[in-house]
This record gives sequence, C-alpha cells and structure tokens, in this order.
Amino acid sequence: MRCHYCDRNADVSVDKDGVRVALCEDHFQERLEELADSDALEGLREQLDIDRA
Repeated sequence: MRCHYCDRNADVSVDKDGVRVALCEDHFQERLEELADSDALEGLREQLDIDRA
C-alpha cells in the first residue's frame, strides 16, 4: 500500500468502516505533530482511555 500523501510505501495504515488510509513514516510523524498542537489529540486520548505518563 502507498502513502496517502506521496508515492512511498506506507509504514502505517488505519482502517475504519471500510476506509483505509496509509502513511509513510515521514507523513505519519507530520500528522502526529499537527495533532499534538490541536485539541483533537486530547479527544482521542479520552476516546481510547489513555492516561498520560
């Protein structure tokens, strides 16, 4: 599977309700950084019941 943003092989893929998105390592890291700067990450932590260490 290829990265959603570029033509490299995907390192991470997520499937939800039949929709699959795959990302290479670089784009995965970029998305994580964007999420870390937003309130979306806190909402995700709550949904997944993740405690901060």
